[in-house]
Amino acid sequence: MTEWEIRGRELVNCNCDFGCPCQFGNLPNRGNCEAAIVYQIDSGHYGGVKLDGLRVAAVYHWPKAIHEGNGQMQLIVDPSASKEQRAAIENIMTGKDTEEMATMWFVYSAMSPTKHETLVAPIKVEMDIEGRVGHASVEGVFDVALKPVPNIVSGEPHRVLIKLPNGFEFTEAEMASGSTKIKGGAVRFAPLDDSHGHFAHLHLTGKGVVREPVAAS
Repeated sequence: MTEWEIRGRELVNCNCDFGCPCQFGNLPNRGNCEAAIVYQIDSGHYGGVKLDGLRVAAVYHWPKAIHEGNGQMQLIVDPSASKEQRAAIENIMTGKDTEEMATMWFVYSAMSPTKHETLVAPIKVEMDIEGRVGHASVEGVFDVALKPVPNIVSGEPHRVLIKLPNGFEFTEAEMASGSTKIKGGAVRFAPLDDSHGHFAHLHLTGKGVVREPVAAS
């Protein structure tokens, strides 16, 4: 099995309410699951192939909850990636060279029997994780924007974090309000508006999330 490691950041928007029931082991509140995601890889490798600086996106759709399967997915890789880098990304994000259920990419792939051909398209992304603001565009495929969740009374930014000590995606994420417009590609769904979004720092290998050591008090 080829060893790999990725450090980076992600921007996610799905169709559920703020917080996303999946994070709590509950069913999606609208009955299905659909999402647009953009990844900024800050550093990484797949065997001897370096992945530093790559941008990748994905679109997913499941007719029910993710764990019930029958989903479809499509990856998009920025044209700055070489042929070898694209192949490495496809392997990692379809769950290859990964222990069973160890990462979200393994799970998403296992639950998506329909895997559309990977697209190559320019990807632009900006993320201010602390400010919970970001936006990304995947040329010809989708646009996504995230902003802080508003306080239900005042409308002021409402900060919420989710911690998953045993999660397969991240250890901690900043919650946000997201909007997505699908423009092309093989996986289509209606526009999302003010639905669940999150930002997270990622540190993953084929064995799962790398937990940073906690300093002794």
